[in-house]
Amino acid sequence: MTAAYLAAAMRLVERHLGPGATRIPDDPGDPDSIDRPLLSFLSQRAVAREVDRNPSPFPRAGRISTMRERWEHQSYFIADMLRFGLLASHYPAQHQDEVADAEDEVIRGPDPVRSLHRLCYWYMTRLLGTPAFRLELVAVAAAEGDPVIREAIFERHRENRPLWRTFYDQVLGSRGLRLRPGITPEDCGIILSALADGLAMRALGDSAAPVIDSARRRCLFGTAALMLAAGGVVRADDGDALPLEDAVRAIVNATPADPGRKGE
Repeated sequence: MTAAYLAAAMRLVERHLGPGATRIPDDPGDPDSIDRPLLSFLSQRAVAREVDRNPSPFPRAGRISTMRERWEHQSYFIADMLRFGLLASHYPAQHQDEVADAEDEVIRGPDPVRSLHRLCYWYMTRLLGTPAFRLELVAVAAAEGDPVIREAIFERHRENRPLWRTFYDQVLGSRGLRLRPGITPEDCGIILSALADGLAMRALGDSAAPVIDSARRRCLFGTAALMLAAGGVVRADDGDALPLEDAVRAIVNATPADPGRKGE
């Protein structure tokens, strides 16, 4: 029964937030007068009514009283929806059947760059293709004054962090690499997660932005990951590797080559 309410609510998220959201004009004569609900479409009454439309094998008898037995306040229900909808959609290891070969190629294959592009493209298209990501964007806006929702969002990051850490360690170890002094895997995880979320938000808000290249099956998230690797990763046996700030200073302050010495 709990799953029945969560499943019904996720359909409402997709219907109201996308992908393929249903947009309802406030004024039938003005196509731009779109009703833009925040989380009101997940009221107890709306979710209980949607349970009646559940597919088999979910129960189809929605009741507000039944919801209240499980979730005393809407914040608790939203928090459980975030846990239900976001955890499995953010880490590739949850979908090994889809990306196992790409991950293995990044770790030990002959062309890790191509496979990293492929892995990042898969991640971004999945992020944009799930209603859970849109739910998180709306929930983040409401999280500032709601500790229950804020904890659910933090919980997702906290549980995914060690899973990503394992992937980073495997890539670095198998390739004979290490991070520059002063950079930690936790830093990389936060940066990459923020980049992915930010690029996905840009793609949602600006369809003309070159975030996703469907023809080449690439995305800017892959480019960003490679830039992070180029700046933050060194050979494991490089005992003289500079911290990131010093490495940038060395590049910026390097003496330009004398054009007159090209022939020499």
